[in-house]
Amino acid sequence: MLCFPKNQSMDRHLLTLSLLLLSVLSSHADAASVGVNYGRIADNLPSAYRVVQLLKSQGLERVKVFDSDPAVLRALAGSNIKATVDVPNELLSSVAKSQSFATNWVQRNVVAYHPNTQIEAIAVGNEVFVDTHNTTKFLIPAMKNIHTALIHFDIHSAIKVSSPIALSALQNSYPASAGSFRPELVETVFKPMLEFLRQTGSYLMVNAYPYFAYESNADVISLDYALFRENPGVVDAGNGLRYLSLFDAQIDAVFAAMSALKYDDINMVVSETGWPSKGDENEVGASLENAAAYNGNLVRRILTGGGTPLRPKADLTVYLFALFNEDRKNGPTSERNYGLFFPNERKVYDIPFTVEGLKNYHDHRSPVAGNQHVTAPVIGGGDVSKSLTGNTWCVANGEAGKEKLQAALDYACGEGGADCHQIQPGSACYDPNTLEAHASYAFNSYYQKKARGVGTCNFGGAAYVVSQLPKYGKCELPTGY
Repeated sequence: MLCFPKNQSMDRHLLTLSLLLLSVLSSHADAASVGVNYGRIADNLPSAYRVVQLLKSQGLERVKVFDSDPAVLRALAGSNIKATVDVPNELLSSVAKSQSFATNWVQRNVVAYHPNTQIEAIAVGNEVFVDTHNTTKFLIPAMKNIHTALIHFDIHSAIKVSSPIALSALQNSYPASAGSFRPELVETVFKPMLEFLRQTGSYLMVNAYPYFAYESNADVISLDYALFRENPGVVDAGNGLRYLSLFDAQIDAVFAAMSALKYDDINMVVSETGWPSKGDENEVGASLENAAAYNGNLVRRILTGGGTPLRPKADLTVYLFALFNEDRKNGPTSERNYGLFFPNERKVYDIPFTVEGLKNYHDHRSPVAGNQHVTAPVIGGGDVSKSLTGNTWCVANGEAGKEKLQAALDYACGEGGADCHQIQPGSACYDPNTLEAHASYAFNSYYQKKARGVGTCNFGGAAYVVSQLPKYGKCELPTGY
């Protein structure tokens, strides 16, 4: 046998490098994680035991529920699936006002099952700031009382306490570097919440839906950018970073908002994100192909892609929304079609949830899909011809919902180039300080700057044209720039 010492030495170096690379990939896969939200507002769902078997068969090792149902928690026992349970919004008042109530809740819903059921976190409420029952003032006391109860049972080191926020909690989200929380929530909620998360070693839970931003601005946001597909990206003028996905930009807007308050050390978990596979005629982008692309490419992004441009070392845990299509949900068709599975456990579309499954994953796109800008439908009156009516203005559609209005406002004041100086604190049109009033000012600025052109007062149904001068408090909307 001929010997080649030099080549053998090179082989050993290559082997060492290969093992090192595998080690890095393995540790990264352990750090980043994909879980799923298990909602149950539906008929004919499989038993909790069957659901646990489904999760295990798909390699899903984390699940988040919107309550603390005993059947679900018992079914998870011994499964090695980590669970996040929820204190419903309607209980926040009682939990906040009474330590004994909080302690009893933890005893009944956590201690009774842990550690056989691996409860790793408690979500105190869900999107509390947009809850119509005005539960915001109870949030911080409730979180503290739940944590005190965990200390009482000596399980506080194993179970984190947090609360999912919606992106509508941001005053600004575009560009990402300018991310900031709503001013009225900074001192009352976010500073004490972030301090609590820091002191307890917990993380901020964020519900992020690029779908809402895309739906509201489909005429200007690239579909590829929203679906993690190849695209030229968007450069953040504030920090020079290039964003290749709307998801990363949204997450970094929250990181920037935390940094502005000097809480750079708080981690984040994306407690909800998803894309509907079906929608009403006016729900732009809701389709089977887009849902499969978003969730499949998101899984690949999380398990192999590292952190965000602003936080490159921040491995994210992401919970897909949702496990099943939920047919008893109210609202538009999309609300009932976020599921990864039908109630009969058949996949709505085929995507992987593990690193191993990604080896054979390909994003299948139709010939017409791609980097196109989809024109949103005209809703709420459409555009009115200036030649027929004289002056016209663009105002916010209050029935569009906070998520859609906020996404459209962020676009108008950011990439859209609207003049939003007058709605900043202390300026002439800051009052009334409402989302609808501020959005109307921004939408109208965009509309007037675009010479009231067809399609410039739409924002995916978040705005419409009026021919009578609108007024918000003492603020009059201008007719030209």
